[in-house]
Amino acid sequence: MFDEIELKLGLSPDETPRLRHAAMLRGLGASRRLLHSVYFDTPDFALMRQGVALRLRKVGRAWIQTVKAEARQAGALSVRPEWELPVRGGRLDIASLPVPARAFFPPAVVAALEPCFSTRFERTTWRIERGGDLLELALDRGEIRAGRRRLPISEVELELRAGQAGFLFDVAEQLSKAVAFHVEPRSKAERGYGLAGAVATRPIKAIVPTIEMGAAPGAAWRAMVGAALAQLSANVPGVLAEDDPEYLHQARVAIRRLLALAGLARLAGLPRPAWRGGLRALMAKLAPVREWDVFIAELLPGLPGLAPGERQAVTVAATRKQGLARRRARAALRSAEFAALMLHIGRDLVGAAEGVGSIRHWVGAALDSRLAVLRRRGRRFKRLDAAGRHRVRIAAKKLRYVADAFAPLHGAAAEAYLERLAAVQDELGRANDLRMALQMLPGLGLDAVLAGRLHGALAHAMDTQDSRAGGRASAWRALRETRPFWRGSDKRA
Repeated sequence: MFDEIELKLGLSPDETPRLRHAAMLRGLGASRRLLHSVYFDTPDFALMRQGVALRLRKVGRAWIQTVKAEARQAGALSVRPEWELPVRGGRLDIASLPVPARAFFPPAVVAALEPCFSTRFERTTWRIERGGDLLELALDRGEIRAGRRRLPISEVELELRAGQAGFLFDVAEQLSKAVAFHVEPRSKAERGYGLAGAVATRPIKAIVPTIEMGAAPGAAWRAMVGAALAQLSANVPGVLAEDDPEYLHQARVAIRRLLALAGLARLAGLPRPAWRGGLRALMAKLAPVREWDVFIAELLPGLPGLAPGERQAVTVAATRKQGLARRRARAALRSAEFAALMLHIGRDLVGAAEGVGSIRHWVGAALDSRLAVLRRRGRRFKRLDAAGRHRVRIAAKKLRYVADAFAPLHGAAAEAYLERLAAVQDELGRANDLRMALQMLPGLGLDAVLAGRLHGALAHAMDTQDSRAGGRASAWRALRETRPFWRGSDKRA
């Protein structure tokens, strides 16, 4: 058994000639082979539910049996246990697996195994060395098959054979100067299971990082960044393939978490990440489609004073804008710039930088820093205007992203505080949505009469929201009176 450490990136078929002629690969011998793999599972997909993939792969005349366990993944980088051995006649031989691998295959599972889907592709490989570092770069082109359904394969995998994981990023970043890669976080097995109907895609919410109080601050920071990066990359396929707005919402949540964590790096004694600017630029490209999603699905249905025909006309105009914004968001997530950004963040997850001090001190300093901003912006809360309340909402959101990450270290003690923090966000969120809708109104291209009626309806909704001053103040007071979970005897937020 060994841990497979690899980077995987997608590329369009048009980009493959650029890869083959990249300066880094000149003079290196390439090997080509056709690979045919059959993946096995039970009719109820018992292996998949354990995060296990079992396959037989034909290489020349030989068959190789491989078991891969669930990956520890952060963006494009994945680390996963893998066992493989030759078998005879293209038949499964579970009994020959090592003991740790056989633990995934109780007798009932073995008896029910059957072909689930297959992959057929040409693999071209190059071996790249630098000092004691060695990796294999593989270009795979072909398709996944499940019954009559087909899905193309066009991707590059960089697998570390020896040396440091940073070498993977060095090579990938060098190649990305010549090749327009895109992010493809799903393994062939994941895509195959989806094609076979084993899983329905769903938006991925916050992934809880594994952190121990004895860890160094740098290790904890990397675990949190890795979890947020995994959440972002896991939602990308959904944004690209489906119109469900929750995929984009969760991708934006992950970006906000990454930005919040970037701001805490220096408190852990780590350099401030250089990728913050790239994340902010990405967020700006994704924001318009989210704003139209909220306008169409949440605001417009409840606006008073619009006749059915008027509401339909507004919906048509807004849907047109929403579609344009979604196409631009998808283009941003398919772009080489986004792939480069993911590599840039991923590089910060490898290496030996551990930061300074203890994690307990860092947790306290990080949360106190965010809390101080929230307190400052929330002074004289009842007197704040709309812009001031919006600043409070942003500060509450940033505190919550950091608090969520640290909450597992504090167990149930964190729940009440996080609930109060979420209540403040919710109370302030609808007012911000209405304000954004008013700013978006001129872009709808409505005739003057309808634009005026819509403006009036939005203004009325804002007045109604402003009348909830008591509810906002109550939520703020409840937060102020809830003990911050990371403190001892301090009773005030």
